[in-house]
Amino acid sequence: MADLKGRDFLKLLDYTGEEILYLVDLAEDLKAKKKQGVPHRMHEGKNIALIFEKTSTRTRCSFEVAGHDLGMGVTYLDPTGSQIGKKESIADTARVLASMYDGIEYRGYGQEIVEELAKYSKVPVWNGLTNEFHPTQMLADLLTIKEIFGRIKGIRLTFFGDCRYNMANSWMVAGAKTGMHITLCSSSKYFPEADLVKTCREIAQETGGSITLTEDAFAASKGTDVFYTDVWVSMGEPEKAWAERIDDMKPYQVRKELMDLGAENAVFMHCLPAFHDQGTGVGREVFEKFGMAELEVTDEVFEGPRSVVFQEAENRMHTIKAVMAATL
Repeated sequence: MADLKGRDFLKLLDYTGEEILYLVDLAEDLKAKKKQGVPHRMHEGKNIALIFEKTSTRTRCSFEVAGHDLGMGVTYLDPTGSQIGKKESIADTARVLASMYDGIEYRGYGQEIVEELAKYSKVPVWNGLTNEFHPTQMLADLLTIKEIFGRIKGIRLTFFGDCRYNMANSWMVAGAKTGMHITLCSSSKYFPEADLVKTCREIAQETGGSITLTEDAFAASKGTDVFYTDVWVSMGEPEKAWAERIDDMKPYQVRKELMDLGAENAVFMHCLPAFHDQGTGVGREVFEKFGMAELEVTDEVFEGPRSVVFQEAENRMHTIKAVMAATL
């Protein structure tokens, strides 16, 4: 049993493979307790603060439900509810909140913000998402993979799309730490930073995993156990960026012809939200402007029998609960 009490959860590079797998196992146990109706209010009377500079359905609900299940009070601070970095410095915000709360979650922009929060906080700080890393999503994904395949080590996962930011970065780290074979598939201009690739490859050499970068979507699909993608363009980016990104990303849309090249029991995963139809305002706008009814994944794959996206989404709550249970 790993002793993680008092630890921050900022990025998986800070954790050993054994500690990551311990959190996955703990989440599995807590999930079973919740399904069986077994109370697990192990942090009764404690309080946590959730700072959201970027809003999110899954992350907010996961932290709130997990906090309540553990017996804690939860305060949600939306983008208008916190003066972090505006009227109050990050250091001062950390010290004020740490004097009132037992843990602090941050979801927003640069990794340096959550790192500075942790530096000045006397209570654990958890990363709900930054531009560079998304560690709570990784734990949910690893739990989902374990539930489906019965193992994590040796699984082959291919990430399709823009590989420069938090999801591809996090998959390289998570895969390297746990002995997975991670392939990032995109145009070379969307490859991740070379230094992080080098670091993850060095880690993977010790765990039996591997990190591969390729522009060939068909080659990347062969034998893959997990097909993974994320949205192509972040909200708020100018229309010019949308047009260029959509054109560059078309070959990397996850579609049936790629999935048919994967392992016999291959599954599709996505951190959500996904633009797989015109059921969203963004989806309709993209169709009107660019003529694409589906973006990073086709509706056929997203709604198909090999899609496990909603099992994966539920697991956000169980794994976030494990992080808080272990570190408080």
